[in-house]
Amino acid sequence: MALPAFNVTAATTPPSLSPPLQLPQFHNKNSASASAATYRSNNDSTASWTSLIARHCKNGRLIEAVSEFTRMRNSGVEPNHITFVTLLSGCAHFPAQALSLGSALHGYARKLGLDTQNVKVGTAVIDMYSKFGLVGLARLSFDHMGVKNKVTWNTMVDGYMRNGDFKNAVKVFDEITERDVISWTALVGGFVKNGLFEEGLVWFREMQLSEVEPDYVTMISVLSACANLGTLGISLWLHRFILRREFKDNVRVNNSLIDMYCRCGCIELACQVFDRMTERSLVSWNSIIVGLAVNGHAVDALQYFELMQNEGFLPDAVTFTGVLTACSHAGLVEKGLKYFKSMKRVHRITPRIEHYGCIVDLYSRAGRLEDALGIIKNMPMKPNEVILGSILAACRNLSDVKLAERLMHYIYKLDPDGDSNHVLLSNIYAAVGSWRGASTVRKKMKALGIQKRPGISSIEVDGVLNEFVAGDRSHVHAEQVYAMLEHLSGELKVSGYVEDDFSELYECS
Repeated sequence: MALPAFNVTAATTPPSLSPPLQLPQFHNKNSASASAATYRSNNDSTASWTSLIARHCKNGRLIEAVSEFTRMRNSGVEPNHITFVTLLSGCAHFPAQALSLGSALHGYARKLGLDTQNVKVGTAVIDMYSKFGLVGLARLSFDHMGVKNKVTWNTMVDGYMRNGDFKNAVKVFDEITERDVISWTALVGGFVKNGLFEEGLVWFREMQLSEVEPDYVTMISVLSACANLGTLGISLWLHRFILRREFKDNVRVNNSLIDMYCRCGCIELACQVFDRMTERSLVSWNSIIVGLAVNGHAVDALQYFELMQNEGFLPDAVTFTGVLTACSHAGLVEKGLKYFKSMKRVHRITPRIEHYGCIVDLYSRAGRLEDALGIIKNMPMKPNEVILGSILAACRNLSDVKLAERLMHYIYKLDPDGDSNHVLLSNIYAAVGSWRGASTVRKKMKALGIQKRPGISSIEVDGVLNEFVAGDRSHVHAEQVYAMLEHLSGELKVSGYVEDDFSELYECS
């Protein structure tokens, strides 16, 4: 897919509610005569109650907010549109628990005519249903509103994007008469959040052609798209674009730049961005530490970890994922174990499955497979296929067939339909000359209907992202590409490179 022409050649989760909400019954004492025209409230009393309700909602205490709302009604004070917006927005943050409450509030607002005649209440209803995953109800509320503003339209676009309905999102977007930066960002960011990175970049280019100036939120989404695509040319253009904007020193934008460069493999540029930051957050430190670690710069990653603590930042779970990854890639077994133990003893951080995975990988890379297996057996949670795949890959490197067979019993239970670990086991058998074992795995895959997923690679050339799938010759320049590949293979053989015949012959298709 051709990416937009960017002239690249130019130099926190709310706390969960437990137990589930017990819903009050909302009754309007004068419901028969209540309407948008006759709706009145005592402003002073209503404002006081609403302020109290808002404080509870802001701090994630929805149960307390509902209790205050009930007391407010029992005391004879009428809610106003701000009260409803506050509670509806509060419900939107708890989609798993607050559906019934949100629906009850909507019903109450409807009796008062607020959901159709008050644009803020109607918009809050749309946002709530969208976050509940009920985009159909959100659209129904949208269509019944008598008055809509820009926020209403933008909220509907965001609602469709949030629920993966891209066709209707674009349709609503096209109906907006005056699109602002929020409208465009809802569309661009929506595509990126749903993994459609190329589409996100295409719409960002359309945004530029429409002469709508992006804000820092837009740029964070666009940088994320480039990070996931690995499009270095566009990434460099975006960096220059940002340097000419007022948000060039925005911490979140710079954090995204660091992550983007790390994912593109440009560690030097990532470090330059980090070192020039006038203000840093914990995310800034985590981004550079993890980025250095996964790119093989273990020593630098650990140095930044020490510097981070010297500057008064306390590490979190993400920090230690980067630190343990660095130790694993550098073969620093004892240092990695020391950091792992310090998580709980010193920093009061309970290790998560990814941290145990790092330790398994640490032992596996060092060839200490029994120690790795011991970690798996004693983990407080069940290992996932990634952890088991890590030690299985080490079994392949060390030709340890017996341990590989033991691990496959776990893997069959966790991921019976997975292809990668079956292929690894087949290759392990082939590497030690156990053709019967390799054949058995291939037959089992065939019987279970498991097929090896073809590998996909991509490269950006002159702003165009070219994707290649193993065995696929549909690319417009396939003939030239494969001719060059054959030429390079010949050059490798002349230079003394020996192909891994076992992998080539026995990877299951």
